[in-house]
Amino acid sequence: MAAHRKPRQRSLGGQTARTAFTLALAGAATATAFDGTGQAEPNLTPAQVKAKVAKLYQEAEEATEKYNGAQEKATAAEQRLKNLRDEAARKEEKLNSAREALGSMAAAQYRSSGLDPSVQLALSDDPDQYLDGAAFAERAGDRQSAAVTRFRGQLREIEQLRGAAHVELASLRTRQAELNAHKKTITGKLDAARRLLSRLTAAERSRIGEGDVATPTGDRASRASTDGRTGLPAPGSATADAPNSRAAAAVSYAYSKLGSPYVWGATGPNAFDCSGLVLASYRSAGVSLPRTTYAQIGAGQRVSRSELLPGDLVFFYSGITHVGLYIGNGQMIHAPNPSAPVRVAPIDEMPFAGATRVV
Repeated sequence: MAAHRKPRQRSLGGQTARTAFTLALAGAATATAFDGTGQAEPNLTPAQVKAKVAKLYQEAEEATEKYNGAQEKATAAEQRLKNLRDEAARKEEKLNSAREALGSMAAAQYRSSGLDPSVQLALSDDPDQYLDGAAFAERAGDRQSAAVTRFRGQLREIEQLRGAAHVELASLRTRQAELNAHKKTITGKLDAARRLLSRLTAAERSRIGEGDVATPTGDRASRASTDGRTGLPAPGSATADAPNSRAAAAVSYAYSKLGSPYVWGATGPNAFDCSGLVLASYRSAGVSLPRTTYAQIGAGQRVSRSELLPGDLVFFYSGITHVGLYIGNGQMIHAPNPSAPVRVAPIDEMPFAGATRVV
């Protein structure tokens, strides 16, 4: 009987257990490193954190401008779709009136001389298909033929409008998908910046010029520890040196918004992103600008850095992803990022890419 006993299973103990435990830890560490939540990255100095955060903010702003462009296109597609649907509804009302008129005409003819083909038209589930019958044109009188021709034209117009509306709806859905993708990118970059800043003490964050790490990011408002106005000169000199009254009005508006929070996608009046601030400043002066930095740089006359005057738009980075409003003396007003409010800053703060005078 002993030959039929099952071999006793050995428990994991001693060296075997330690080996298994070590392998499990190694596997867990590897998985953690791959999903980006591990602590494998060495401790960064405040300067290194600042550099990484600045890069994340730049990438988030690039995604923000793409978001703004997609939003602009989505809004336009939505308006076109609404217009097409409104026009189709108006034409359908006219079509129904024409159908009733044809039906009345056919009923009168039926009472006097029997069933007229117009009756069949009025009662048909598919009038357009019925109208394709060549015999109808031969039997209908001139008056009925003209009415039927108008009716047929209205059917064609409605079908064309419905087709155009279908195209616009597809375009709108594409833009909405783009918006969601850009929004995900933006919030991801901003959350990553917040996590990096959370490694620093409040004193370290203050030394590198970053705001409160507890401030929400994404599409909610954020304010820095200062309001952006401390120690600033009055806008008088900047507006006096502006090339015209509209540029002066834009500069004055930007000054009035110092300390306003940065919110990506916002164009005021209480919060802004970089291109939104520029757009709102000139909107207050009666000048319409495109929504995105990519379009704003082409909205006026290009000027060199040596020719800058208050009110000029100054652009930064090779991808033209940031813009500010020049106010003179090498300074601009801009909406920097979620850790800082609208403020005055030197244009040397970022890689200069070009400038435009819009008025």
